[in-house]
Amino acid sequence: MKSHQTTQTMKPATAAKKLGVYLEATPAEFQAGVVSRTELNELQANPPEWLRELRRNGPHPRPVVAAKLGVSISGLARGGITDPLTTDQIETLLTDRPEWLQKERATQAEVRRETARVKKKNAELDEQKRGSRA
Repeated sequence: MKSHQTTQTMKPATAAKKLGVYLEATPAEFQAGVVSRTELNELQANPPEWLRELRRNGPHPRPVVAAKLGVSISGLARGGITDPLTTDQIETLLTDRPEWLQKERATQAEVRRETARVKKKNAELDEQKRGSRA
């Protein structure tokens, strides 16, 4: 018996998300079709010029903007940023450091510290449990 393997495909929106680019800025042929897992892997391994350009200059989707600014996606919304931004716009925000951005970066830093504290505490508790079993 031979197993019949089907090609795994995804919608352009899913592929754009995996590639870290804003779907509406991609070429029309990318937006119109489906993307196979093989095609996605090829795009990641050997990005065409349009993909390199989007990654370099944008416009960038919100998750990428948030990461570049060092804030959460919710923090972007609280700061009034709801549209994709270009690399230049992101750099301007980083240079100007508006009050909302400073506050959101501080909040994000606190969240990271708290996450690290909880992770360390849980690791210590796990170690204590292992030690008491021995």
